[in-house]
Amino acid sequence: MGFHASDGVEQLTRYLELLNRDPLLAPVQGVFAAQIIKPQARTLAEDRGIRCLTLDYDELRGIESDEFRLF
Repeated sequence: MGFHASDGVEQLTRYLELLNRDPLLAPVQGVFAAQIIKPQARTLAEDRGIRCLTLDYDELRGIESDEFRLF
């Protein structure tokens, strides 16, 4: 059994439901962040009110990209 993009959304959904049960924490919102987000996972997340964010892991680590940049 492999990992599917929607598995991450399902896991985040369960975690958010758990956190939102705690009146001291609620309301809690989620952000589904990854290098690549497949359309099915993005649709599922957004339908559940979860924001999606595409990240560049190398940029987060401070590693310069080999791609050309204008700025």
